[in-house]
Formats: sequence, structure tokens, C-alpha cells
Amino acid sequence: MTVTTHAQRILRLASRRGLLRARDLASDHIPRATLTRLVASGQLTQVSRGLYALPGQARSGQHQLAEIAARSPQSVFCLLTALRFHQLTTQSPHEVWLAIPNKAHAPKLDYPPLRIVRFSGSSLTAGIESHKVDGALIRVYSVAKTVADCFKYRNKIGLDVALEALRECRREKRASNDELWHYARLCRVANVMRPYLESIE
Repeated sequence: MTVTTHAQRILRLASRRGLLRARDLASDHIPRATLTRLVASGQLTQVSRGLYALPGQARSGQHQLAEIAARSPQSVFCLLTALRFHQLTTQSPHEVWLAIPNKAHAPKLDYPPLRIVRFSGSSLTAGIESHKVDGALIRVYSVAKTVADCFKYRNKIGLDVALEALRECRREKRASNDELWHYARLCRVANVMRPYLESIE
């Protein structure tokens, strides 16, 4: 490939993905010097270390989630971060809660601070939704799965947070009882959730 073709490919990838990792270019044998030239010419912006985007790209209040997802594409936003994403809590966590497989390496970021939770089996893979944030694809657990996770991890986040999430979920009709029961059983918290679910049905 020529330098021009390399640059065009990078710009197309940045346009399609929203955020581009420098290491993503290695498989296409695109030299990193091309990134440097694109940044110097103003055709590309370095968002943070190793992350690039087209200049002037709008950034929402959730741009940090897009950056984390770009750096750790197999991770899933969970618990307080998922609640905040779905607007089901008054909590404003200073950490980003991230679910990763049991044996996976935790991503290392200077900022924001991450709270890593290790999931396995269907607890990890079930209920994942994909959303576009600032042009990048992020993975976050669905409302019903997040509510069940909050009861499962109530000792970490507080029972009051789990109850608030359940009340808001039912009040706004964001998930059906069947969905909530399904994930309550999957997360093995059906007995814990039962009295609360029955009291607000």
C-alpha cells in the first residue's frame, strides 16, 4: 500500500468506528508514522494515549465509556455504570464498573478509575446490549440483567441501590416481570428479589 492509501484506510476506519486504536492498524501492516502525519496535518485528532478520532467529532457526556470500550472491546459495562447509562439511579459513581471474563487481563487506564468485576458463564454473556456512543460501539448489560446483577452484588453496591433500580425499572416499565424473573434466576437471586418484586407488582 502507498502512504496515501494507508492514510485513506485509517480515515475510513476512524469514520466507521468513531475511535481508532493505534494497535488496530498492525494487522493491516499500516505504519504508525501514517498516524503521526495525519495528526500533524489536522486530519486526525489524538483523543488520548493510543486513541484517535476524526477532528470536530462531537463528544457526549459518555465519551469516557466509548474510550474504555475502544481499549477493551470484550468488556461489558455493568452495575452502577450500567444503571447510570440506563438512567435508573441517582448515584453518580466516580469509578467505571466493568465486567470481564474470569481469566481475562484487566485493562489498565490512567483515568477514569475502573472497578473490575469478574463474571463467568451465562452471567457474563447474557443480557448484553450494543449501543453507539460518540460513533463507537459499547457493550452494556440490559436493564433487567443490571437489576438482577445489583441484587447479586448488593454487598458491594448496597441494597438501597438495588431497590432503587428495581423501583425505577418497574415505574418506568423498562423491563417486564418475565424478564426480571429470568435474570433473577440466571443470577441466582430469585429468592432475594421475590419479596421486593411481589411488593411492587
